[in-house]
Amino acid sequence: MTDEQSGTPPPSNGDALPRPVLRKRRTNASLIWLVPVLAAIVGVSLVVNSWLQAGPDITISFESAQGLAAAKTPVKYKDVVIGRVDKIRLSGDRSHVLVKVALDKSAKAFATQGTRYWVVRPRIGLGGVSGVDTLFSGAYIGADTGDSSVEEDEFKGLENPPAVTHGEPGKSYTLHADDLGSLDIGSPVYFRRIQVGRVVSYQLDKDGKGVSLAVFIDSPNDHYVNADTRFWNASGVDVSLGANGLKLNTESLATVLAGGVAFQDPGGPHDTTPAPDGASFSLFGDQATAMAPPDGEPHYIRMRFDQSLRGLAVGAPVEFLGVNFGKVVSIRMDYDEKTQRFPLIVGAVVYPDRLGQAHAKLEALAKARGDNADISHMIGKLVEHGLRAQARTGNLLTGQLYVALDFLPHAAKASYDPDARPLEIPTAPGSFDKLQEQMADIVDKLDKVPFDQIGNHLNDSLANLDATLKQVNGQTLPALDSTLGDARKTLGTANDALSGDSPLQQNMGQTLQELQRTMRSLRVLTDYLGVHPESLLRGRQADPKVAEPKPAPANPNRSQP
Repeated sequence: MTDEQSGTPPPSNGDALPRPVLRKRRTNASLIWLVPVLAAIVGVSLVVNSWLQAGPDITISFESAQGLAAAKTPVKYKDVVIGRVDKIRLSGDRSHVLVKVALDKSAKAFATQGTRYWVVRPRIGLGGVSGVDTLFSGAYIGADTGDSSVEEDEFKGLENPPAVTHGEPGKSYTLHADDLGSLDIGSPVYFRRIQVGRVVSYQLDKDGKGVSLAVFIDSPNDHYVNADTRFWNASGVDVSLGANGLKLNTESLATVLAGGVAFQDPGGPHDTTPAPDGASFSLFGDQATAMAPPDGEPHYIRMRFDQSLRGLAVGAPVEFLGVNFGKVVSIRMDYDEKTQRFPLIVGAVVYPDRLGQAHAKLEALAKARGDNADISHMIGKLVEHGLRAQARTGNLLTGQLYVALDFLPHAAKASYDPDARPLEIPTAPGSFDKLQEQMADIVDKLDKVPFDQIGNHLNDSLANLDATLKQVNGQTLPALDSTLGDARKTLGTANDALSGDSPLQQNMGQTLQELQRTMRSLRVLTDYLGVHPESLLRGRQADPKVAEPKPAPANPNRSQP
């Protein structure tokens, strides 16, 4: 081992300069470099942790981005934040906005088919006020998941909050109506004036002839809906005027403003088994129509009128002996070349089942006779007995008409074809038309009265009466006045003759006294004859002597005074 390697200095040789000794120094890392290393490690761990905790990214399309802000607007489910808006941009055709949302890893189920998203913001409408809390916290995106497990990352947002969230207890039913009326999504559904549900959606039927509404009834009130339940549109105010006076009926103030639906069971025994989820019902226009007995199968009939039908409108009732039998559905004009007139063809829809037991008996009798039980053949039998259709006045104030099917005892014979389609009912002039004819006859008779001749005779009679009155005033009345004066004098003379001190008055008094004595004697005679009728033959006998009473004998026992 050399000196250089050992590190010891070499020995000096005289004046020779010392040789430098090279020594190796060991290098040590400084602690300052640990800070960036640790920072890098922490950053990487945060990135890894963030990547591990990140949920799926989804894109929601809305009509506008009102109230939304990137990196600020949260996504909530039952007021729990499950994500946040990451980015907002316009769609390629600029018709809507695309909102990119970063969901939490725990909200992975919200990136599946059937999930619904909407913007929760303050809303004021006829159905009420919602989203008031967002006035202070700001708008946010609400979410509602479904049952599907199929992943999806693109969704179409709802412009209005859904009326029913997933998993809410209750049942949905479908109502069919002719039109929507004033109903809307969120309109209340009432049972005995208590809100038990709401309208969740509506759409036109495929044939365009009606509207289908979906209503949701909350549990446990959904078990009140059964197969016989009747639904009706309770919107607005129902006003009726009848024998009991004016009636005003409404479910609540909300139904007056925003519309509503009500339901109830019909009277009498019926099946109370709860209806299944998704059952369909008819939505009637009012409660009276809904609670009426079932209409049954409708039948179309036609009637031909040869008189004016002013006041008859589509929807006017058709009555059979006063029972509502159907309604008018069309009124059109025709032309008859033979008579050169314009008859009116009225079409109506009738419901034979509304006649109840009468219709059932007619069918049973027709089957018992072996006849055809079809309504056309049954009406044929009734036409033979005078059944006719008439347009009658239903309201004297408004002049509205209705069609009445009634039996006319003196109706003219009419042709009827039971196999004709549509079925045509013979008609007869209505009561108003008869009244017009009678008025015309009266006017014709009045025209034939010689009013001028009667007036001339009346003038002559009045002239003669005037002359007679003049004669009475000039001659008869003065003579009558003189006669009355003479009669007054005669009565005065008679009064003087009958005064208290006159001889006539004294003679009359004496005469009356004599007459009184005579009547008294006559009464005594009649009384005596009543007791002694034999005196008429023998005469009156002398009165018998009355014996004097004997003195009483003295009492010997009586002491002497």
